[in-house]
Amino acid sequence: MRKKTTSIPVNYFDDGHNLGIAVERLLPEDLIIFKEAKQAHRHDFHSFFFLEKGSVSIEIDFKRHHIESPSVIYMHPNQVHLILASKNVTVSSCAINNENLNPEYLKLLEGITPAKPLFLEKETFSIISEAVSLCINFFESKHRKLYHSILKDSCNALVALVISQYMERSESAAKPSRFEMVTKIFNETLERNYSKVKSPAAYAEKLNISTAYLNECVKNTTGYSVSHHVQQRIILEAKRLLYHSDKSVKEIATELGFDDYPYFSRVFTKVAGITALAFRSKNHD
Repeated sequence: MRKKTTSIPVNYFDDGHNLGIAVERLLPEDLIIFKEAKQAHRHDFHSFFFLEKGSVSIEIDFKRHHIESPSVIYMHPNQVHLILASKNVTVSSCAINNENLNPEYLKLLEGITPAKPLFLEKETFSIISEAVSLCINFFESKHRKLYHSILKDSCNALVALVISQYMERSESAAKPSRFEMVTKIFNETLERNYSKVKSPAAYAEKLNISTAYLNECVKNTTGYSVSHHVQQRIILEAKRLLYHSDKSVKEIATELGFDDYPYFSRVFTKVAGITALAFRSKNHD
């Protein structure tokens, strides 16, 4: 039976990683880490996992992924995930917080969230594997002069390699249109403000454009209105809390910025196609 929690568990850096960076390689005999990861949780840092051998099944925000090596997956701090199964796994990981990330890379990562697992070609995997090994070496060499600077710069180089892979796999390699640029900025703004800002007009004001133009850009790029995206983001967070915590629906509504509980219930039912209570009951069976 699922162990109930008052909120979604969050994994933080422990005292040994107070620099805000951690890099490690885990072998099959280290499977305790995967047993711990079988409880759904978030991180308060950006996580990059490099599957060198074996296979892993993982659930990220209600979507299941089966990952074969060699692969890489980026996990945003907001994403709730758990390990469903693993087999003969060797995996390396790099965890880094906002303060240590290059601001340019942080902005790019916001643009590829949610990220999907990427299968790596042999040559690409070899380069990334060498970069990971270098980062591990630096992480374990705490006696070095300029230790934190060397570790930070090497990990940012590794992050850049990962970002470049996601960018290369993006659907459009051409220079983004004005509509696409506005939509990208809207999505970034939505991610930071969804629990506080609900109306398309408020987002348009933040972007210093008209509501009509914002809607035109977003709909042209995605096929859906600004309101649709706002509601989808709010309901994703509501689903996370309903599934992974024992907060009441009313408490969740309040946490997501809804003073009018019945209105939140109507929005959830409209977007999810099921009531909040029915969603919780169905997924806890």
